[in-house]
Amino acid sequence: MYYIVTGAAGFIGSNLVKALNERGENNIIAVDNLKRADKFKNLVDCEIADYLDKQDFLKKLQDGFFDGLVSAVLHQGACSDTMETDGRYMMENNYQYTLELLNYCQNEEVPFLYASSASVYGGGGVFKESREYESPLNVYAYSKFLFDQVVRRRWHKRSAQIVGLRYFNVYGPREQHKGRMASVAYHFFNQYRAEGRVRLFEGCDGYANGGQLRDFVSIEDVVKVNMYFLDNPHRSGIFNLGTGLAQSFNDVAVATVNTLRQAEGKPALSLAELQQQELISYIPFPDALRGKYQSYTQADIGALRNAGYAEPFLSVEQGVARYVEQMLKAAS
Repeated sequence: MYYIVTGAAGFIGSNLVKALNERGENNIIAVDNLKRADKFKNLVDCEIADYLDKQDFLKKLQDGFFDGLVSAVLHQGACSDTMETDGRYMMENNYQYTLELLNYCQNEEVPFLYASSASVYGGGGVFKESREYESPLNVYAYSKFLFDQVVRRRWHKRSAQIVGLRYFNVYGPREQHKGRMASVAYHFFNQYRAEGRVRLFEGCDGYANGGQLRDFVSIEDVVKVNMYFLDNPHRSGIFNLGTGLAQSFNDVAVATVNTLRQAEGKPALSLAELQQQELISYIPFPDALRGKYQSYTQADIGALRNAGYAEPFLSVEQGVARYVEQMLKAAS
């Protein structure tokens, strides 16, 4: 029996493959698109049974090659570029492909865990898994939103576990291939190492410079939640996956810079001190993002808690510090 992980060479997918390995699972079919070849590095320290291109995999699935051989599908593969303007590509890649996998898993009675996104909430201020709070601002968010709607329509006819996880702002190891779409913690780490300072966006939507608030969640917690649902196949639903606590971009910058300073034998500084010494500075907010930007996100994790997940989440101060230490170790 195989675990199938799509987007397996990507950020969240490769962390899930590694987590399965750590549980003794090596019968893993890694599915991805290696057009950006450098993603392969995320799988170098992982054990898999086979790698398949996403189109080859879909054909094999449709031809019945995997019938009776699948323990679960963890579907993380998607185009996650919120600035992508090719709506036809986005809907084919994110919506239609996911629909094919859902149909297969339901026909074969296979657990299906898939990546949704907090972007479905758009610019609203309530982040609860309910239709009235969902208003996507771009076609990426719409592709995720529309699939969630299909799941809801089919809910009472499901034959196996379906879990949609609405990821908030995930950060952590194995995201280096994402370029500008990597987390702010990753970018701040590299900026400080290259220039001795970090740059954040100026304020917008009524927020002070660097004061926009997001629910930043460590990949460590994302993995734990996925493993929880694998271990509890009787639990289904669409769930927010964040910490439940919004923190500012300034908080991420302070945690990043102070962890790096401490590694240099220097004392930690307050935000005001870092600003005064110009170790944290601000750049104009991009016009291209106006009207398409979430200045505030905070996951309502009530449904996740009600589903039995009781583990605490890492704060920005805890999670970013651990991540920076990991990046320093990898760079040494």
